[in-house]
Amino acid sequence: MQVVAVMNYKGGVGKTTLTANLGAVAASRGMRVLLLDFDPQTNLTFSFFSIDDWHERIKNEHTIKKWFEGDPPGSKVSLADLVLTPEPVNTALGDSGGRLDLISSHLGLINIDLDLAAHLGGSTTLDGSQRKFLDLHGCLRRALQDDRFSEYDLVLIDCAPNFGIVTKTAIVASERILVPAKADYLSTLGLEYLAGSCNELKQHFNDFAKHKGGVGGHWPIDPTILGVVFTMVQIYSQKPTASQSEYIEEVKESSEITVLSSMIRNSARHFGGSGEGGVPSMLRRTTKDDDVVREFHQLADEVLGALGLVSEGAR
Repeated sequence: MQVVAVMNYKGGVGKTTLTANLGAVAASRGMRVLLLDFDPQTNLTFSFFSIDDWHERIKNEHTIKKWFEGDPPGSKVSLADLVLTPEPVNTALGDSGGRLDLISSHLGLINIDLDLAAHLGGSTTLDGSQRKFLDLHGCLRRALQDDRFSEYDLVLIDCAPNFGIVTKTAIVASERILVPAKADYLSTLGLEYLAGSCNELKQHFNDFAKHKGGVGGHWPIDPTILGVVFTMVQIYSQKPTASQSEYIEEVKESSEITVLSSMIRNSARHFGGSGEGGVPSMLRRTTKDDDVVREFHQLADEVLGALGLVSEGAR
């Protein structure tokens, strides 16, 4: 099982649309995919379930907020017990052999970071403080060790556009980090800072995990940035516009972060009704000569290849 956090400090970069459709493409290739919605906006969840359905049977007992409310997280409900299987998208997968499941977010998740921060205080010793840090930041990592998750090939975590504790638990649990970005000033401005924040978290966690030969069964982490994928690209004559090309080339030349060769163009026709009927666009539009479909399959080739996952239906 490979765990990938999808994140950017900047919102509005197509992060949720990318997560839903990348997960759907992977599932259409016969993979068992789990999506975790860690964004309080809950848009990934609403891409697969109607708002009415969420209110009626999900929001009270079956969201990641319920899991994080435990002290420690997971003490109220097991993470595996929150897994939902959206019927429309799995019906659309047909006889591919793949499956797509989801753990829902909650609009109230925005308040959880403050509650989690309170859990870090109270210890009077260095060892106690380090143990609390490791237990809290490593809670999702440990939960995903549940045997019930062993059936999945790929876990994609849709992170909020911040670096709060909830997001940090996703980073600690992940092998790789995928960074969607628009080719503009604000979306690319924080890329190096994001990479630095991830490296700092990794260093702190590992220093504590190695203290006195290991603390509480925690082991070092090594989340690395898989790369930046440019989204919502404006295409003219089969190329990004001149202004966007400048930002793309600047990131390639000046950033230490790898820029993936795949990019996803802006398309209101494909994404204007994102998640319509609970089925991502890439499962509703499967024509091979469709440019956006082709781009998403190229992205899937690149991402899954980097993760060492072999897909049965790769194009």
